[in-house]
Amino acid sequence: MNGSLVDVLVVDDEPSFLDALRSGLEREGFRVHTAADGVEALDKVAELEPDLVLLDVMLPRMSGIDVCRRIRQVSQVPIIMVTAKGEEIDAVVGLEVGADDYVAKPYRLRELVARIRAVLRRAPVAAGVMVDDDEVMTVGEVALYPQRHEVTVGGEALHLPLKEFELLELLLENSGRVVTRERLIDEVWGHDYVGDTKTLDVHVKRLRAKIEPDPSLPVRITTVRGVGYRYERGG
Repeated sequence: MNGSLVDVLVVDDEPSFLDALRSGLEREGFRVHTAADGVEALDKVAELEPDLVLLDVMLPRMSGIDVCRRIRQVSQVPIIMVTAKGEEIDAVVGLEVGADDYVAKPYRLRELVARIRAVLRRAPVAAGVMVDDDEVMTVGEVALYPQRHEVTVGGEALHLPLKEFELLELLLENSGRVVTRERLIDEVWGHDYVGDTKTLDVHVKRLRAKIEPDPSLPVRITTVRGVGYRYERGG
């Protein structure tokens, strides 16, 4: 982020769409950079270090899914995937490889800006909150360090994308208590989140795959049907 402006990298291969979106986002106060294919997107991420990437799934040279996967190997920059209307499978796969959110075309600029601001608000750089580096949350074998954005399981370091980290942090803070789906969505995605609540379930599934001894029989993050999720104190 340079100064007070937020740098957004928009990756799409439709020139007319890019031009219109650039104008709309610039009117909202964002500094917009563009890339027309997956390979160029990776180069721009390395060169510009943007504050957020708006990434279309269907791209020349390299798919948006593969681009997202490659970015996540080197960066935690917030990523919003853009899918074609009704392509729910693309959205789910995007979340599974590390995207923070997704939006389906066609969408209104107001909706997109709300998504962008919600994701940025939850990002560590945007939050600007400092906590004691020694602060740690520990339940059983799982330890979370808020300042360092680190998680260990049984002493082994674990890589978590931003949304999974924030979900785990909120669940650990309330270990032994049920956290409703509404609260999880409000606090992790923001009060103005307008997406599908299936996003939450996808992130919980990904988180379980990384911290549960047996993800098919979760003993740490349990489901309270019709209400939400609970992190078990004995986990």
